[in-house]
Amino acid sequence: MAVSSALCLPSTPHSKPYFSAADCRSSDSGARPRIEMPAASSLLGGRASPLILRFPPNFVRQLSIKARRNCSNIGVAQIAAASWSNDPPAFEGPRSAASSDASAVPEAAGADGSTLVGGGVDRSGVDLAVPVVQDAKASAVAKTAALFGSDGSLAVHAGERLGRGITTDGITTPVVNTSAYWFNNSDELIDFKEKRHASFEYGRYGNPTTQALEEKMSALERAESTLFVSSGMYASVAMFSALVPAGGHIVTTNDCYRKTRIFIQSELPKMGISACFIILAWLEDVQCNLEMQATVIDPADIESLKSTLEQNNVTLFFTESPTNPFLRCIDIELVSQLCHNNGALVCIDGTFASPVNQKALALGADLILHSATKFIAGHNDVIGGCISGSKELISKIRLYHNVVGGVLNPNAAYMILRGMKTLHLRVQNQNSTALRMAQLLEEHPKV
Repeated sequence: MAVSSALCLPSTPHSKPYFSAADCRSSDSGARPRIEMPAASSLLGGRASPLILRFPPNFVRQLSIKARRNCSNIGVAQIAAASWSNDPPAFEGPRSAASSDASAVPEAAGADGSTLVGGGVDRSGVDLAVPVVQDAKASAVAKTAALFGSDGSLAVHAGERLGRGITTDGITTPVVNTSAYWFNNSDELIDFKEKRHASFEYGRYGNPTTQALEEKMSALERAESTLFVSSGMYASVAMFSALVPAGGHIVTTNDCYRKTRIFIQSELPKMGISACFIILAWLEDVQCNLEMQATVIDPADIESLKSTLEQNNVTLFFTESPTNPFLRCIDIELVSQLCHNNGALVCIDGTFASPVNQKALALGADLILHSATKFIAGHNDVIGGCISGSKELISKIRLYHNVVGGVLNPNAAYMILRGMKTLHLRVQNQNSTALRMAQLLEEHPKV
């Protein structure tokens, strides 16, 4: 880029940047592009500018050499036109948590002239070859999954705005610490309220950093939508409160996180909600003494499970798989089929499996819940939770969430985003270590 020794008119409210992203790149011949700057008098309405910045010739020469050496260095462009990086991009409004927008992936030309996306995926035919999901609601998630191809890639890239930053063009998603959002005028606010304009409204109802995290989780779980909240426990509470009405009935297992069991036993009855506890086979002789209706069955006895579902008009079946703390798994596909045949929803807490090891939605569950504090964030430095599923169900939970609170702090959202970039690697190593330990114990003579 050519840089003169007299540079940088300060940007005015009506000025526009005079540099594009391509302006700091050399031509094929290696020559630097010549940028024609408007005369200073024309920029200032005929007035000469007293604010012209002057740099020593040696400084300018060094910048020019450095720019030629590294065409990706935009330092020269930032000095020559500070407004280029500071001028905010047009606001694009929040996308749904399911849409990881494959169009945001940079395009490149292949050797044969065809268009490539994301470093080599042929997009010349537009069709990304997703034969399984035909529903338009889930097509964006499926396209993203097909584009990146693996959970490892999804954990790094999904949900992030590739080349279309929220406030900058940074690769990473920034922390947006704000409680309110800007509307240009009252008409825009009215359009937003009447759902003609997409925007964020208030920090408790949505945040760009948190939205990027939700989109990443939706991509990993192959879900239409995801809601991130302040903790895994709050995700459970919000799910129960939003989806189970007064007079509803919950079926769950006794082997689950203790605080979840306490909430079901102590708090749900206050809302007029009863529960059936399915006691695992090794506890089948234990008697329940609860202040609500309780049915004790062996989940291995399918006929008893069917009877429980039919006789109690069950609203929701909830369990962990693997369970906390005994790591017992259920047949998600079978339980989902039985529950759906009787009109009951199925929610699985997959915290101990993580999205890498288990796709509960693909097995038939309606909702998948996680405490992001554990494997998802992975570094023992943040608390958060999430729940993924269809747009219809997540919208109901989000409405309850917007009333009650339980908001994930944007700084926590950023830390979870950062932790998820190593999720796939961490879980793979944990699986490998656990397998080696199991093999060692299996062969040990004292076991």
